Amino acid sequence: MSDKLQLDEPADGVARLTIANRERRGALDHEILDSLADHARTLEARCLVIRGSDEVFSAGYDIGNLEEQEFEESAARLVAHPFQGAIEALEAYRYPVVAEINGHAIGGGLELALTCDIRLAAREARFGMPPARLGLIYSHTGLAKFIDACGAANTAELFFIGEPVDALCAERMGLVNELVDRDELEGRVLTLAATVAANAPLSLAGNKRVIRTLRARPLSPEAERELIELRESCFASDDFREGVRAFAEKRKPVWRGR
Repeated sequence: MSDKLQLDEPADGVARLTIANRERRGALDHEILDSLADHARTLEARCLVIRGSDEVFSAGYDIGNLEEQEFEESAARLVAHPFQGAIEALEAYRYPVVAEINGHAIGGGLELALTCDIRLAAREARFGMPPARLGLIYSHTGLAKFIDACGAANTAELFFIGEPVDALCAERMGLVNELVDRDELEGRVLTLAATVAANAPLSLAGNKRVIRTLRARPLSPEAERELIELRESCFASDDFREGVRAFAEKRKPVWRGR
């Protein structure tokens, strides 16, 4: 397990995971993602809470550490494999998962929050999806999650414009269930989590399974393969390399369309 993902049990039947990668603004690296997947596969708490540290929930993928010499492989290893594995493990968690969005949730950090069943956020939090600013084609499974949560029009706004939205807008879009003052957020989440954990385990697990099943989309193997290949193609593109380089250098990218 990782020191960057801290586990405690703040209430009966409640487990809490805190992303403690403060130096990287809660960025999700291999260590955190692997630890998250391990916890999601082994914990048995009837309610799981995921939160960030300080004023950030998570800034998303840790793209600042992509290896220049093996850029394509390095990007694919982070974005496609450990992240997807952690998300799948969290989706498969038997009982309800609550996101305590204490601060900004960006990119993969926002998808992590959307993977949770219930989302409470601080009023000061901001929410954004920057793939268009990085030259990244997002995964079809991730985009489906956004469409489920906030509809096609709001998903298009988030992904095509690329600008973060404030908490009130995020609530209107359906990204969060409830907004809470930051100094009251932890207490509100723990009260909710304890209430959930006190309910019948069979009902919690059974209803979660039904909800997940109803949300599943039939997708032919051929169509899914095409979407995966489309997404993977961006890792070798000049635009994705330029987007990540421009992000690191804090400048405007120069797109080439290839």
